[in-house]
Amino acid sequence: MNQWAVIWSERESFISGLFVTLELFIIAAIVGLLIGITLCYLTEYQKRPLNCLIIGFVSLMRAIPFLILAYLFYYGLPEIGISMEAWSAGLTALIIYHGAYFFEILRSQRRVFSEGYIEAAVAQGFSRYKVFHRIILPNIFTSALPLTGNQLIICLKDTAFLSIITVQEITAAANSVQATYFIPFNAFIVAIALYWAISILIELLIKHLSARGTRRGMSHA
Repeated sequence: MNQWAVIWSERESFISGLFVTLELFIIAAIVGLLIGITLCYLTEYQKRPLNCLIIGFVSLMRAIPFLILAYLFYYGLPEIGISMEAWSAGLTALIIYHGAYFFEILRSQRRVFSEGYIEAAVAQGFSRYKVFHRIILPNIFTSALPLTGNQLIICLKDTAFLSIITVQEITAAANSVQATYFIPFNAFIVAIALYWAISILIELLIKHLSARGTRRGMSHA
């Protein structure tokens, strides 16, 4: 049988893996961004113990390879009585790991944000939450879009590591097909094409959001 015909006959495996990858990526991206935004808001209070705790968490995540964190959640936590299915362990690892990076991206933009905007908002009677929600966040998020887009693509690629803890995503589907039919080139070319297609969609989304933010004047540069 032609090798591409074999790939076509196994299309259900790739489609299933694609949906699992998208589900993991979308949930991790949304929740991770929310974590990053929440941590960024909490650092606005300038409370030293809280800030030290947040920075320590981020530093730890930056020091740990993602695969080690995934191993810890799936294989390590059961030793202390906490068991999770592979999908849940992988998703939790993605959320926590990339949430820290999203915060770091937003924090870098917050550092260069003009205090004049904040002073003007406070003079108008804005509460701390409104200042962050209406003034700070829209501007720093727009400025951080290129870096955020890169981090989203890294998050997408990190889903491939979850095949090692038995999550049946794109890479696991490709590995299963190549192991069964001994056609690694064809199987992994399909996997690459799927990851590439998702990455292009992410890039297009980031460009659209950047253009929209520019039109609305959400930039502190």
